[in-house]
Amino acid sequence: MAKKVESKVPETIDSVEALQTKIAAMREAQKKFATFTQEQVDKIFFEAAMAANKQRIPLSKLAVEETGMGVVEDKVIKNHYAAEYMYNAYKRVKTCGVIEEDKSYGIKKIAEPVGLVGAVIPTTNPTSTAIFKCLICLKTRNAILISPHPRAKKCTAEAARIVLEAAVKAGAPEGIIGCIEEPTIELSNELMKAADVILATGGPGMVKAAYSSGKPAIGVGPGNTPVIMDSSCDIPTAVYSVIHSKTFDNGMICASEQSVTAIADIYDAVKKEFVKRGCHVLNKTELDQVRGIILTEAGTVNPKIVGQPAYKIAAMAGVTVPADTKILIGEVTSVDVSEPFAHEKLSPVLALYKAKDFDTALDMSEQLIADGGYGHTSSLYVHPSETEKLAKHAARMKTCRILVNTPSSHGGIGDLYNFKLAPSLTLGCGSYGGNSVSENVGVKHLLNVKTVAERRENMLWFRAPEKVYFKKGCLPVALDELKNYYHKTKAFIVTDTFLYQNGHTRPITDKLDEMGIPYDCFFEVTPDPTLQCAQRGLEQLKAFGPDVIIALGGGSAMDCAKIMWMMYEHPECAFEDLAMDFMDIRKRVYTFPKMGEKAMMVSIPTSSGTGSEVTPFAIITDATTGTKWPIADYELLPDMAIIDADFMMSQPKGLTSASGIDALTHALEAYVSIMATDFTDGMALKAAKIIFDYLPSAYDKGAADPIAREKMGNASTLAGMAFANAFLGVCHSMAHKLGAYHHLPHGIANALLIELVMRYNADPAPVKMGTFSQYPYPHAKERYCEVARFVGVTGKNDDEVFENFIKAIAELKEKVGIKRTIKDYGIEESAFLATLDEMVENAFNDQCTGANPRYPLMSEIKDMYLKAYYGE
Repeated sequence: MAKKVESKVPETIDSVEALQTKIAAMREAQKKFATFTQEQVDKIFFEAAMAANKQRIPLSKLAVEETGMGVVEDKVIKNHYAAEYMYNAYKRVKTCGVIEEDKSYGIKKIAEPVGLVGAVIPTTNPTSTAIFKCLICLKTRNAILISPHPRAKKCTAEAARIVLEAAVKAGAPEGIIGCIEEPTIELSNELMKAADVILATGGPGMVKAAYSSGKPAIGVGPGNTPVIMDSSCDIPTAVYSVIHSKTFDNGMICASEQSVTAIADIYDAVKKEFVKRGCHVLNKTELDQVRGIILTEAGTVNPKIVGQPAYKIAAMAGVTVPADTKILIGEVTSVDVSEPFAHEKLSPVLALYKAKDFDTALDMSEQLIADGGYGHTSSLYVHPSETEKLAKHAARMKTCRILVNTPSSHGGIGDLYNFKLAPSLTLGCGSYGGNSVSENVGVKHLLNVKTVAERRENMLWFRAPEKVYFKKGCLPVALDELKNYYHKTKAFIVTDTFLYQNGHTRPITDKLDEMGIPYDCFFEVTPDPTLQCAQRGLEQLKAFGPDVIIALGGGSAMDCAKIMWMMYEHPECAFEDLAMDFMDIRKRVYTFPKMGEKAMMVSIPTSSGTGSEVTPFAIITDATTGTKWPIADYELLPDMAIIDADFMMSQPKGLTSASGIDALTHALEAYVSIMATDFTDGMALKAAKIIFDYLPSAYDKGAADPIAREKMGNASTLAGMAFANAFLGVCHSMAHKLGAYHHLPHGIANALLIELVMRYNADPAPVKMGTFSQYPYPHAKERYCEVARFVGVTGKNDDEVFENFIKAIAELKEKVGIKRTIKDYGIEESAFLATLDEMVENAFNDQCTGANPRYPLMSEIKDMYLKAYYGE
């Protein structure tokens, strides 16, 4: 008998024969994958999501570099969303075996994979869509073979490779994900014929080919999202929601707004608000010039304008507008296909219509949908009490996503501004658009489902240690709790050498001796604590085996203690996973382990600035690699905080000023954060007021003014509780990196940046706005002015109050010895410039950035760093 010859799987798919060989191998891999259990699949799904999330920035840069379209920072959000939100949506969904059973009704649903999925990826979302499709295929035990767009083949292939390597490492069969590196029409057609299901995202021609292939296809149609702004709507929120959405990745999400129809009685106000927020309304001559470049002769969108910024599109048409122009707006009247502005434009170009009444606006929107957006998305801005209008709009619109008071790009893909619309980057248009599904693509798509998704705000929280003791001399009373309430038997103190050698631990150890609680002490914590330092302390900690850990010192001691606590409770955790950034702490891919099973945490600050005693944050540096791990989760929140000013009396002047301005920055950033609440606002305001009133005296007189010392301790903790719940902003993101790269004290780094960041955030028409559903439109300037007035700064209007507040902060810094510029602290220009680009990207990627009211571009962060170095 002749020996069977195994066919070799080709490394590069460059012919139909090579594709067929690849498909055969993938079918074998999929057969094996189909036998996997839910536990095996979920492990693979998790690791693949984690891997994609970690590479979101390099993939974004690669996509923009290769395609020449879109915005790197926005593509970062898309990639982050594709990994994090898909994982969060489906992590608990059963996809193997019996997935649903109701014995009382006698129904059982059993899930089996479809086999080989042929996936077509568009050039507009080349990496995020690849991540999304790979993840949902892994979750459902399918093989996926990708056909990328020729203009995005490298970045799409790289996204697929990253997910595949992580999946295989987690146990998935080799070759379960494949990619046609050199796509052609012939190979794409062959893939469509061979696949069991086609998952098609792209232009109308490609989707039509998928549906004509003879194989089941899940495809999507074009979007031409019409927006109606009713007379009852909140105009600033409506207008800026459209701007926020339409400028997102330069308008390339197919759900983005293509036209706004405003009712006549608010038309002028709407138009004025667009102009106020940085948009350009074309005059008659300009309108005709831009009309001429929107479409090709074939009537399709001109590929040269897709994903380009407004000023470049204007330049193509011979129109000059400022480089920071957000959207080009054409005031038009016709909703017929003969009007170029009535089409999908995939760019920051918007049609603006006037309707005499709501019913006329509905008629116009219906026609715009018929012109090329059947089944996709429609949008309405209206007061929630207008239930009849809501119902009429929902009944009239032949779209599968009807968004209410929501940016349509973010709202259409789901789970950002609404919480029951499935997150997805493939949006079905139902039979309206000639599609097989009407939902956001995820698992099963057999029905046309009309979904009305109203904007909603997330549930928020206020979390603090179970007990916070304060008042000068409160330590002994507070420590009584360890024995009398918590029944603790062994205590472990974490502090630094200076505090230990100078007797600052004595009040604690004397009280522990009095209560008969044995203790041990680790006193080797250094500024900017290292993982190696924490590991040394951990060995001592494990050997002693305490049930309470007491952190004494500034931020460094408390950070080190928190890390030691975490490693003591959960030695199995990896720092790379613990430090994974999140867009929403409730949706993070990595679930933080439960703390407090072995020991409780008590924190006692000796400085008045970090607020670490009441926050869920810790930073640790790996001295071997230089990697700085920022760990953030409420499980790290101490159980008890003791703010006793007796420990703060001997702070040196430098620490007093740096920590004081750090606390002020905490208060300011928490107050303007997109996650600020009524609960955090009061603490932030009070902290700022105390700092302005007492920091100069605490700095000048030190222990000679014990009241000022105590007040500054209270201010630090109040600001800490505020930012522990509202989070911080880009000032801290930049300060973290400035301190890390150039060894500036953290408070000094914040002090050098805070006024620049305030001016940056106060822009009423920022390039980008922070994304959080409770934050409707930019209003940071008004918030800063509220703080200013609370601390006693006055002025005839907000502009004057804001400028006076900036001056007051500068004067406060001067009083406490803070220098004006980074350069003034002896940092060489060459060293600063050599690290600048790396600092910029790392600051952009810092966890604090996401809560900033203005979502920063890397170029804007760079500009602020340069101004801080040289002096504005």
